[in-house]
Amino acid sequence: MEKIRTAIVGYGRNGSTMHAGGVAGNPRLAMAAVCDIDPKRREQAQARFSCPVYEDYKELLAREHPDLVVVVTRSDQHAAMACDCMKAGAHVLVTKPWAVNAAQARTMIATAKRTGRTLLPWLPIYWAVDTRRLRELVSAGTIGDLILIRRTITCFGRRNDWQTQQRCGGGYLLNWGPHIFFSALLVAGSAPRSVYGQLRQTINPGDTEDVVLAVLNLANGALIVAEHTVTPASMPTWVIQGTKGTIIANGLQLRIIQHDPPQPDNPTQYAAMRGTPPVDHTETLTGDIYGNTDEVYVDIAKALCGEAPYPVTLDQALGLTKVLDAVRASSAKQRVVTLRT
Repeated sequence: MEKIRTAIVGYGRNGSTMHAGGVAGNPRLAMAAVCDIDPKRREQAQARFSCPVYEDYKELLAREHPDLVVVVTRSDQHAAMACDCMKAGAHVLVTKPWAVNAAQARTMIATAKRTGRTLLPWLPIYWAVDTRRLRELVSAGTIGDLILIRRTITCFGRRNDWQTQQRCGGGYLLNWGPHIFFSALLVAGSAPRSVYGQLRQTINPGDTEDVVLAVLNLANGALIVAEHTVTPASMPTWVIQGTKGTIIANGLQLRIIQHDPPQPDNPTQYAAMRGTPPVDHTETLTGDIYGNTDEVYVDIAKALCGEAPYPVTLDQALGLTKVLDAVRASSAKQRVVTLRT
C-alpha cells in the first residue's frame, strides 16, 4: 500500500513535536514536505526528515502535491490555508481551533464538499482517557440522571506571544475552549440550548482573555459550568453530579461516590432521608488526559484510506465553534445567548 504523503505547514512547538511525531510514528504516513516561515525551523525539519522544506505553503502545494496537509499555524490563518490546500487537491487536518468563528468553519466545510477532499478537525480531547471513561460512567447511569458538569482547567503562567493578540486569533477561549467545552459536551451527551459567558484578561499582556467562564444549558436539562482560570492552586478537573451520586476527577484520579437515599413516608423523619452511607471508590486511569497523538493519527489514516469514519464529525466541530462564538458574544453583550438548532 502506498503511504499517505503528508506535509506539515507550521513547524513550531506543536508542529515539530506533536504532529511531526504523529506522522513519523505512523507506518502508513510519510513526510513529504514541511513549511515554516522560520529558517531555523526549516533546517530542523530538513535534518530530521530529509524532505523538501518551504517558506511559502502555496509553493509547497504546487511542487509537492501532498495527499494530506497538516495546518499548525496561527489560529487566524487556519481556515484560509485549509481552503487553499483543499483547492490544490489535498486532504487537510486543521489543528484547534480549526477556525476563529463559525463563518470560517462553514467556509471550510463548503470547500471540502465542493472539492471532494476530506477535512479533519484536530480535537484530540475526544481520545482523552478521562473523557472516555467519564462518558462510559455517565451513559451507564452510574450516578443516575445527569444534573451538572463542572469542567475546569487551570494555569498560572504568563504568555507573551501571538496567543495574547486578538488579531492573531489568540486568547484562551480559542486555545483552551476546544479542550474544555468539547470534552464536557461529549460526557453530557446532549446539545447546548443557551450559553452565558464571561471573559477576562488578568495576568497576560496583549488584548485578549486568559480567563473563561461559561454556563451551558443543555437539551436534556443538565448544566455545564466550564472554565479556564488563573490560579496556582489545584482544582478538580471534573465534578459531575447526578441524581444518584457524584464523580470527582483530578487528572488521572477518579473518585466515584454513589448514593440513592430513600424518601421516608413520614416527612418529619429527616434523618431517615439520609439512608445508608454512600458507596465511595476510586479509579486510577492510564493514558493521556489530552488524547494520545499516535492513536489520533491511526484514525486519521483509517479515515483517509476509507476504512472507518473519522470519529470527530464536521457537525460536531461546527457545533463546538458555535458554542465558542456564543461565549464571546454573551460576554460582550452581557446576556444569555440562545443557540439555534
